[in-house]
Amino acid sequence: MHLRRDLIEPRVYQEVIYAKCKERNCLVVLPTGLGKTLVAMLIADYRLSKYGGKVLMLAPTKPLALQHAESFRKLFDLPPERINVLTGELPPEKRTELWRESVIVTATPQTVENDIITGKISLEDVVLLVFDEAHRAVGNYSYVFIAREYLKTARHPLVLGLTASPGSDEDRIREIIHNLGIEHIEIRTESSPDVKPYVQRIAFEWVKVELPGIYKEVRSLLREMLKESLKPLAQFRLVSTYSPDISKREVLQAGSKINQEVARGNYEMGRLRMHQAKAVKLQHAIELLETQGLTALRGYLKKLREDRRTKSSRELMEDPRMRKVVYLLVQAKELGLDHPKMGKLMGLIEEKLRKKPNSKIIVFTNYRDTGRKIVEVLRERGISAERFIGQASRGKDKGMSQREQKETLKRFSRGEFNVLVATSVGEEGLDVPEVDLVVFYEPVPSAIRSIQRRGRTGRHRPGRVVILMAKGTRDEAYYWSSRRKERRMFETIRKLARELEKARSEKDEIDKSVVERVEMPPRGKITPLDEFLRPKSRKLEDREKAEKTGREAERPEKAETSEEGVYEKLPIKPVFVRKPKGIVVYVDNRELRSGVPKHLKELGAEVEVKTLDVADYVVSEDVGIERKSANDFIQSIIDGRLFDQVERLKRAYEKPVIIVEGELYGIRNVHPNAIRGALTAVTLDWGVPVLFSSGTEETAQFIYLMAKREQEERKKEVRLRSEKKALTLAERQRLIVEGLPNVSATLAKRLLGHFGNVERVFTATEEELQEVEGIGPKKAREIRRVITAPYVEEEDKL
Repeated sequence: MHLRRDLIEPRVYQEVIYAKCKERNCLVVLPTGLGKTLVAMLIADYRLSKYGGKVLMLAPTKPLALQHAESFRKLFDLPPERINVLTGELPPEKRTELWRESVIVTATPQTVENDIITGKISLEDVVLLVFDEAHRAVGNYSYVFIAREYLKTARHPLVLGLTASPGSDEDRIREIIHNLGIEHIEIRTESSPDVKPYVQRIAFEWVKVELPGIYKEVRSLLREMLKESLKPLAQFRLVSTYSPDISKREVLQAGSKINQEVARGNYEMGRLRMHQAKAVKLQHAIELLETQGLTALRGYLKKLREDRRTKSSRELMEDPRMRKVVYLLVQAKELGLDHPKMGKLMGLIEEKLRKKPNSKIIVFTNYRDTGRKIVEVLRERGISAERFIGQASRGKDKGMSQREQKETLKRFSRGEFNVLVATSVGEEGLDVPEVDLVVFYEPVPSAIRSIQRRGRTGRHRPGRVVILMAKGTRDEAYYWSSRRKERRMFETIRKLARELEKARSEKDEIDKSVVERVEMPPRGKITPLDEFLRPKSRKLEDREKAEKTGREAERPEKAETSEEGVYEKLPIKPVFVRKPKGIVVYVDNRELRSGVPKHLKELGAEVEVKTLDVADYVVSEDVGIERKSANDFIQSIIDGRLFDQVERLKRAYEKPVIIVEGELYGIRNVHPNAIRGALTAVTLDWGVPVLFSSGTEETAQFIYLMAKREQEERKKEVRLRSEKKALTLAERQRLIVEGLPNVSATLAKRLLGHFGNVERVFTATEEELQEVEGIGPKKAREIRRVITAPYVEEEDKL
C-alpha cells in the first residue's frame, strides 16, 4: 500500500466509486471540487498493490499535470524520484529515463503520444491510465490514440476517465465512451444524496444591464448592413434567412457551399464570396458590441481599416453607415462611455472587497482585449489584478509561458492580488482554493465551459457566481442555451449509463449460461450452491492462470490463419500480419503533428522520426514521399515552392511520390484550372505520380502499403539520403546558379536558358539580369553584390 491513509478520509461516494471502478474501465462524472483526483489515487494504490507496474495520469495542460504530480507526492509514500512529470519541455532522452525510473507519471497527452509513436516509451506495464478532463477524448485529440494503444498493448489495462462535464451532445458522449473503452459510468450531481452533504452552497445571480442609446444606434446600423449582406445569400438558398439573428455556423457554412459550387464550374457563385465575407465580419462586430463593449469594437474596426488587402474589409469600411458607426464610437470615447457591464463589474468587485478585503475573485471573459481592459480599470481603482491567458501570442499581445501561468496561480492562491481575470485557459481543472466570487463577463453557450467556470468557486466554502448579461442581446440567448444543454447533458449521460449496465447484465447472463452448460455435473447430480461460492485454492488459481496464459499465447498464431479475422479488421486495424522485423517508415519530425505517424503506428509500422532534408516519409532507398494537405498544395502553387520541392524530391529518390490530402477544389479562391495545370505539370513534366487521399488515415494506409511492397516484396533497404546519384552537368550548372541570393530552381533554369552558360550569368550586369522574368531591380542588385563584393574571412566566434 502506497497511499497514506493517515492523511485522508475518503467520503462515502468516493469509496463507492472506487469500489465500482477498480476493476473495470469507468467514466466518472463528478462536480468540480468534489475529489475526482482522490478517487484516481485510491484506484492507483489498489492497482499498484495488486500488479506492480506504473500509473499514468494524463492532463491537457502542463500546470494541471504538475498539480497532479504534487498531489501524488503529498499523499503517496514513494520516493520523490519515483513520481515524475513528462512534458514537451524535457528532451526526449530525459523523458525516456524518467519513464523507466517512475512508478507514477503525470503528463501532457501530446508528449506521451509522440513518445509512443517514436518507441521511446511502452504502455505495457501501465496498470492504470487516468484521463483527466476526459471530455476531450474525441476526434484527433491525443487521448484517443493513447487509449487505443494502451488497451491493445497493456498487460493489465484499466482506464479511468474523469470529468465534470462530458458535454450535451449524445453522439459526442458516445464517442468518448467508445474511444476510452468505457464499460461503466459513475455520475453524481450536486443534488445526489451521497454528495449533497459535501457540496458548498453556490449562490447564482444573473445581472442584466441596459445598453445605452449610442449602443442601440450602432447596433441598428450594423444589423442593417448585415441584413443587406445576407440577402443575396438567401436568394441563392445558401442561408435559410437574411435575419441578422442568423447563427454564425450557418453563415460560415455558406462559404463552404460557395467554394464547392465554384469547384464544380459554377463561377457565377464566386461573386457571392464578398457578401459572405462581409456577413462574417459584421456578425463578429455585433457580437463584440453586445458582449464586450465599444473599446473592443473600436479595436476590431481598426484592424479592418488597416486590412487594405481584403476587398470585403475595404468595402465595409467605405460604407457610409460604417463611417457613421466610427463617428459614434469616437463620440462615445470622448464621453467616456464603454459597456455598462464594466461599471457593474467594478461595483460587484468593490462591494466584495469592502466586505472582505482579502477576497479572491475570478473574472472570466472570452476575449483577451476585454481582459486587458478589465485589469487596467481595476488597477486604476487601486485593486490588485492580473491576467491569466494562454501561451499563444496574438500580434503584439504576448502569451504567458507555462512557468508564468503556474507562478501567477501560486501568487493568487497566496493572496498576493485579489482579482484574476482569465480567458478560457483558466476554466479547466486548476485548483485555486477558496475563491469567493466568480463573474462571467459574458455567458457562454457551452454547457462544458459553463460548468468548468463556475466550478472555480464553492470548493471549500460557500461561493457566489454572477453572470452579466446585456438585455435583448445574444448574451441572453447564450445563457439559456448553456442551461438547456446542461440539463440535456445529465439526461443523456444517465441514459447511456443505463445502456452500459444493461449490456453488462446481458453479457453476464450469457457468461453464466455458458458456465452452467460447461460445468453441469453428469447424471443429474446437483452441486450445492456453496460449491460455486467457495474461494478457490491457490493451486487451482495458479493452474487456471497458466492455462489462460497458454490460450492467449496461441491466439496470435490462429489470427494469422483466420481470413475472416483479417478482413474484419480492415481498414482501421493493421492490414497485414506483422513480421518479426516489422515495416519501418522514416518520418520527418515536422510530420508528428499531422496525425499520419500515429495511424502508421496503429497499422503496425515501426516509426523512426528523423530530420529529413528531402521528403516527409521514406519507405525504401528508392521511394520518398511528400505529403501535402490540400491547403498547403494550393499555397505552394501560389508562392512558387511546389516545383522547387518536386525537383529536389526527383533528384533524391528514384521513385518519388506526392500525396495530396483532402479536397483540393473550393477551399481557396484559386481557379480550378490553375490547380489542374500544376497537377499536370508535376505528373507529365517531372514524372512524379500524385496520389489523392481523403485524410490522414488513408494517407497512412498508402504509405504503409508502399513500405510493405518495397521492404517485404522487393527486399529494399530503408535508407535516407538527400541526393540520388552523381549530378548531371546540367544539374551541376543549375545548382551553382541556385546558390545566388533569392534564386530558386525555376529561376536558375530561366537564367541559364537566357544567358546560355554559368559564366554569362555571373558576368551579366544588373540591367541584363532584369531582362529575365522574375528578377527585378532589388534582386538584380543583390545578385551583383554577392558576385562582386570582396571576400573577407570571418573570425571564429568563441
